[in-house]
This record gives sequence, structure tokens and C-alpha cells, in this order.
Amino acid sequence: MSQDTQEITPVIVLVRPQLAENVGTAARAMMNCALTEMRLVAPREDWLGDKAIAAASGAEGVLHHARAYDSTEAALADCHRVYATTARRRDMIKPLMTPRHAAGVMRAAGGQGQRCAVLFGPERTGLENDDVALADAVVEVPLNPVHCSLNLAQAVLLVGYEWFQAVSDRPPVELITNGAEKADRAMLMAFFRHLESELDACGFLRNADKRPSMIRNLRGLFERADLTVPEVRTLHGVVKELRWGRRPDRPRRAEGGVPADWAEGGDDPAA
Repeated sequence: MSQDTQEITPVIVLVRPQLAENVGTAARAMMNCALTEMRLVAPREDWLGDKAIAAASGAEGVLHHARAYDSTEAALADCHRVYATTARRRDMIKPLMTPRHAAGVMRAAGGQGQRCAVLFGPERTGLENDDVALADAVVEVPLNPVHCSLNLAQAVLLVGYEWFQAVSDRPPVELITNGAEKADRAMLMAFFRHLESELDACGFLRNADKRPSMIRNLRGLFERADLTVPEVRTLHGVVKELRWGRRPDRPRRAEGGVPADWAEGGDDPAA
């Protein structure tokens, strides 16, 4: 996209919507995905009524800026590309796209200054053939073939979500540390030395043949945890407390060096 061309976001066209609250929930779904232009074709109820405003749940700005048209053709007059959402196959030769693929196509078209529209039909019957005939392609959500029915807001959200995610730079997985700094290798190695010295002292690493692999397993466990600086300091405290902080009220040791309640009533957690 050139610096002089601003991306045009898709237009959501609701064809003959029946209930005002469904228009409101569709507006809510649009705002979730940064889509703000809604067009209505022959709506049955007032899309600015109390039911619609309440259902929009903060997205009433979409409703206030929505425009109504008498026909689908009129609503699409300034659009360059049109996509019809439907779960029913029609006797028409048209490309059939998933929402994810259609999202990429719409992103590319919008980046070239072309206006795209996505048609959604009435809640009970869906789009009529004459409406679908106006579209360049059909968008079908791949769902359970035994039950693929969606309500209006669900359909809008699925298409809008794929469009929104098409250029999202958010990583699929991220660690929320609330500002805590990630522990560096020097800090981890210091903790490993502390832990291993105490494990040597208590006899846990007494098997010389298995000691290297046990140390690797223990280090791998903590390395996978992606520890922060406060967490490593806490672990140092845990190891220190286990070594020096035994209190008089600590359960007595049974024969074999395990607490009596483990020996008498259950399995050794360290076994």
C-alpha cells in the first residue's frame, strides 16, 4: 500500500434484518473488530431504538452512523467488491472462500483504495438468491456440517475477527510478567549451583551415573518456566529455607529420612 492510499475498511451490510437487538449485537461484534460502517437494507425495526442501543453495549456509535437503503443494489452502489455470507450452497458458479481467505483478499483490496462489502442475510432465512447473485464470491464458515447455523452477530464476528487478525502483529503466545524483568543466564546458573549443592548435601544426587542426566532434567524444568528475577529470588529462599529453616513443629522424620506422615499415610511425593 502506498503512503498516499489509506486502507478502506469493509462495509457490513445487513439485508432485511428482523430484530433491532440483533442489529445491536452485530454492531457490538463490528466494534470488537474495528469495523465501523454498517448499512441496512429494509430493516424491519428501528435500529436506534432502546433494544438495539442496549444490545450494542457501548457500540452505539456504529448504529448512529448506520445508513438504511431500500434495496441491496443501492447499498452496494459504491462498493468495488462484494462477498455474500451463506451456509447454503446455491446453483451459481462463484468462488467459495473461507472467512480467513476472504479477509486477506479484502485487506489487499482495501489497501488499494477499493471498498469491500460483506452481505449478511435475515436471521430466519439468510440471503436470497438475488442477493447472492450480486456478490463476487461466497464466504462460508467451515463448521460442523451437522449443525452450522449461526446467529447474525456470530456471523459478523467470525468474518470481522478474521479481517482484524489478518494484519495483527500480536504474538500467538506471550508471557505476562507485570513489569518483572526476565532472569538472565547468570542469575539462573547461580540458582542452579545453589540448588545442586544442597541436593548433593542431602544425598538426592548420590547416584554418580545418573547425576548428569538428573541435573540436566532439573535445569531444563526451570529453564522452560521462563523465570523472572523475583521468581528466582523466591526459589533461592525456598532452597535456603529447606536447608536451614527447619522448625520444631516440622513433622518428625521417620526411618529412611521422610516425614512420618508420608511414611504412614501416603506415597513419598519425591519418589
